[in-house]
Amino acid sequence: MAIHKGHSNPDERVLRRRRRVWTYLVLTGLAVFFLFPLVFMFVSSLKPDGQILSDVGGWRAFLPLGNISFDNYSAVFDRVPVGRFLLNSVLVTVAIVAAGLVVNSMAGFAISRLRWTGRGVVLSVVIATLIVPFETIAVPMVYWVSQLPTLLFQNGRIEYDFGWLDTYQVQIIPFIANGFSIFLFTQYFSTIPTALDEAARIDGAGWFTIYRKIAVPLSGPAFATVAILTFLPAWNQYLWPSMVVQDEKLRPVMVGMQYFFQDNTAWGEVMAYTSMITLPVLVVFLAFQRAFVSSVAASGVKG
Repeated sequence: MAIHKGHSNPDERVLRRRRRVWTYLVLTGLAVFFLFPLVFMFVSSLKPDGQILSDVGGWRAFLPLGNISFDNYSAVFDRVPVGRFLLNSVLVTVAIVAAGLVVNSMAGFAISRLRWTGRGVVLSVVIATLIVPFETIAVPMVYWVSQLPTLLFQNGRIEYDFGWLDTYQVQIIPFIANGFSIFLFTQYFSTIPTALDEAARIDGAGWFTIYRKIAVPLSGPAFATVAILTFLPAWNQYLWPSMVVQDEKLRPVMVGMQYFFQDNTAWGEVMAYTSMITLPVLVVFLAFQRAFVSSVAASGVKG
């Protein structure tokens, strides 16, 4: 009996359907498994300390059962200036991400699209910076930022002084340029056809115009990926602010964690505080996840 082309065997369709069902079941199981810590954190933020400790050993730890309330959240605001810490983290993170997208994308464009002597060496140096742990250069950086000149606005006058300690710029400027972001932009810009550059050059466009009107509009997934990968470490900074910021008015949210471990640890308040500072990360990831996935997929296909 002849088999018509374009029509799959019923057994094959059933087999593909079963494979799809099993794939979704496995992925759903993995998603639930990785969501357990988040669920435990959010649920525990609604419970008193005694109930958290008694529920840890069983399934009740992941369910909002028992004495549920928002008392831990109100207690967090009584213990630490949450609003100020959140504002500081938002200002620092937004500044790092925004400036980093501009600086790193321009550097990546210059390395990938322009032809100049030594660009291969420069790219090698950029990649080499990725293997240097931040902890090894943190102490020398503290010394150097303490010697940098700065302008102060006091009593309506501009004064000149030295030292960036206890400032916003010390939390922002050292993290704008990033080797991995430059490398990612370099790789992504390399996938854009050079014929577009040549056509724009014939029309009289300069390199900055090509970067702004051709490279940037075609690199949305790369920008979204860099934004996410820059946002996470900027938001989660703890070591560097602990070393260079002593003024409570300038501290970010992660440094605020140490307030909860000074005396008796209130685990309900800890869970409430971590829930509050985790929500912005989840919102940013959900907002950019489609572009992030498409960028990773494009890198896998083209690289």
